[in-house]
Amino acid sequence: MSDSASTPDFDAAIVYAIPLRTRFRGITVREGMLIPGPRGWGEFCAFAEYDDREAASWLATAVEQATLGWPEPVRDRIPVNCIVPAVGPERTREIVAASGCRTAKVKVADHPDSLAEDLARVAAAREALGPEGAVRIDANGVWDVDTAIDRIKQIDRAAGGLEYVEQPCRTIEELAEVRRRVDVRIAADESIRRAEDPLRVAVAGAADVAVLKCTPLGGVRRALKVAEAAALPCLVSSALETSVGLAAQIALAGALPELDFACGLDTLSLLTGDVVPDPLRPVDGYLRVPRTPPTPDPALLDRYRHPDPDRVTWWRDRLNRVRLLLPT
Repeated sequence: MSDSASTPDFDAAIVYAIPLRTRFRGITVREGMLIPGPRGWGEFCAFAEYDDREAASWLATAVEQATLGWPEPVRDRIPVNCIVPAVGPERTREIVAASGCRTAKVKVADHPDSLAEDLARVAAAREALGPEGAVRIDANGVWDVDTAIDRIKQIDRAAGGLEYVEQPCRTIEELAEVRRRVDVRIAADESIRRAEDPLRVAVAGAADVAVLKCTPLGGVRRALKVAEAAALPCLVSSALETSVGLAAQIALAGALPELDFACGLDTLSLLTGDVVPDPLRPVDGYLRVPRTPPTPDPALLDRYRHPDPDRVTWWRDRLNRVRLLLPT
């Protein structure tokens, strides 16, 4: 460990690589770094396309977790949604039925001609959930305004009613226009976590719901401030971390003053493995709120160490650059 009692041991960071069960967000392997510190382990796993300045917020989250811990929670467990990637109807029904969750988040707009697949997928999710369950969709900002309006109306009918649509368009102005022209709630994700001023989303009337990810927001404490500034109902979603990083997301959900929606935190189901012996997986649709970060198992660390020396070097070089951008 480092000689300092208040900093992580960056030199001891371990680069991991864990395959995904299904292609998600354009990747088939999740990579990142696990970093030990005086309060436990943190995770630095900013996606490769993010520049160093944006990645600095991800590293700040790992540093908070490894050195400060988290605020006290106000609840002991978190309701979660299951995640349905771009799969067929039969697989969709299997995922939803096996999850134990009463809310399903369904990926749509995986490619430009996906509408027929999207309609079948949300209909299958509704069938598996029954009329009392909630179906929400995520378009990751790929639609323009007119396409979003048309697709939302069609998908809403096929789903028997949507709880909300997450990030149908890229910009805040586009979200506001779509929200004025559809009867389905609009949730903002990228528009909040990648905006310099999250309050813009609320002021512009661009969303009904704020989706928070503490990892790219710079930690649990910073995310709680963003939630207060956004002045919208909030839920928490994962950034596809291992249990080490996921623990911070659950801690944020546990600390939010109010939590009216199921959270998108059942993301370990997308990975083929994990670095802890007891992964943070939901039971009967709920996750327990951890008080401290989980500790990686040495055998699992060895199993999932990144096998490519070039990628290990890439991550270590990135860490060294991004560290220089952290507040002193």
